[in-house]
Amino acid sequence: MPKMKTHKGTKKRFRLTATGKAKHRKAGTSHLAFRISSKRRRNLRGTGVLANPMEKNITIALNGHSY
Repeated sequence: MPKMKTHKGTKKRFRLTATGKAKHRKAGTSHLAFRISSKRRRNLRGTGVLANPMEKNITIALNGHSY
């Protein structure tokens, strides 16, 4: 069987940490941010860590297998 390819859309949106968790950019920051309160914008800075149920799917899409 041929190797499973990396899902390019997933690769652009997620990065795996050393322990295998998936980091992602938080939603709602790209435009129209003036409507959001300063507190909300401040809390959207940086990266978030994906919830456990989705981690396996992201890992498979990036690596072709889960650990």
